Amino acid sequence: MGNNVFRYFLEWLKLEIAPKLYNQWLDDHIYAYIAVGAPFLGAVETIKAALSGLTFGLPIPEGTSRVMCNSFGSSLWMLPFSEHCRRDHIYWNSFFDGKEKESYKINCDEKEYTSNFSGWPVDLVNIEIPVVPDTVYPGVSKEAEDATSTVECGTPVQRSFSAHRVGDGTLFEEIADFDPDAKTLIHQLHKFYHNDPVLNPLTAWDRPPIKNIFCIYGIDLKTEVSYHFAPSGKPYPDNWIITDIIYEMEGGTLQSRSGNHVNGNPGEASGDTTVPYHSLSWCKTWLGPQVNITRTPQEAHDGSDVQEQLNVEHQPGSEIIPNMTRDNRMKYITFFEDGASIPGKRTAVWELDKVNHRNIVRSSVLLRELWLELWHSIHPNAKAKFITKDRQLNGRH
Repeated sequence: MGNNVFRYFLEWLKLEIAPKLYNQWLDDHIYAYIAVGAPFLGAVETIKAALSGLTFGLPIPEGTSRVMCNSFGSSLWMLPFSEHCRRDHIYWNSFFDGKEKESYKINCDEKEYTSNFSGWPVDLVNIEIPVVPDTVYPGVSKEAEDATSTVECGTPVQRSFSAHRVGDGTLFEEIADFDPDAKTLIHQLHKFYHNDPVLNPLTAWDRPPIKNIFCIYGIDLKTEVSYHFAPSGKPYPDNWIITDIIYEMEGGTLQSRSGNHVNGNPGEASGDTTVPYHSLSWCKTWLGPQVNITRTPQEAHDGSDVQEQLNVEHQPGSEIIPNMTRDNRMKYITFFEDGASIPGKRTAVWELDKVNHRNIVRSSVLLRELWLELWHSIHPNAKAKFITKDRQLNGRH
C-alpha cells in the first residue's frame, strides 16, 4: 500500500509545481526510492478479500472480514489490473477551464486484445453466476429475477474475467444483481479510482524520474493467481464459496488446489506468497537496453560462486532472464542493474529466493545488501554506478 501512496504523491506533486521544477525537486529531496515487495500491478488476494473474505490470521469469520474489507475505500487500491491499459492525459485541468471532468477514458493497446489474460498467467476469476438469484442471498429484486428467467433453471452461467475486466469493474457489474456489496464497490471504483483527478492507480506505472530506484522482492514461493467462485446457498456475506484456487509454484508452473497442472502463460518464477511474480517484476520493464546481472548466495560466501553477466541485451518493457546455474540446496539473490540507460539515474531489481512478502522487511540478507549498496553509493571515492558484488565481500562475512 505504501508504494501506491508514494506513486500518488509523485503524481500530485507533478500538478502542484511547475513542470520544469518537478525533476529538480525530486533530485533535491529524494535520493533513492526503495520498493520492497511492491504490487506494481496489484495483488490477486484483493479479489478474495472482496468476495469471500481474507482474515490475515485474525480470529474472525471470513464473512466478517469481508464486510470489514469492503467498508474500506482503500481496499480496491490493491486490485489487479492490466499492464496494457492507460488513462487519458491527467492534465485535463489545463484544458477544461477549471471545470471538473466527470469521467476519464481508459485506452488499451493492441496487446490487450491479442494476448491472453491481460499479460497475467491466467484469467484471475472464474465465477458461476446463479440463475435463480435467491440461491445467493434473500431479497433480490424482481427485476433481477426477471432478467434470469429466460435461462434454463438450475444451470449457472460460467464467466471468466481477465485482469483488465477486474480492474475496470466489469466483474462487479456482472454480479451486481446477486451481491449486495457489488454496487458499493462499483461506486468506489468509479469515484475514487477511475475518475480521480490526479491518478487512476489501477493503471501501469512508468519509471519515476528519481535518481536511484531499488526494486526488491521475494520469489519462488507458492502464490495464489486465480480463483473459482460459486454461489454457496448461504446469505450475505457468505454468499460466495471458493471452489478452486490456481497457484503459481516455484519456477512459474501453474497448479490447481488439487495439484493438477494448469495451462496458461507461466512466468519465470512464482511470487512471494502474497503478490504474484507478474506484478512484483513489473519494475524489470524499467531496465534499459543493457543490464548487468549478478547472482550470489544469500549466505556469507568467499566470492568463488558469484556469477556475473555484464551488458546483457534487454528489450525495454520485456522480461529479462539470466543464463546462470543454480544449486537447488542454495538460496540466491539475483541482481539486475542498469546505471547507464538514463543519464544520472540508475535502476536495480533484486530477486531474493524464498523470501516471504510479510517477512522481507525483517530479512537480514536484505538489510545487509541494502546497507552495502548504499554505503558504496555515498562513499566519497565511489566511481562506479554499481559495485560488483565480489568486491563487497568484507561486509558479507
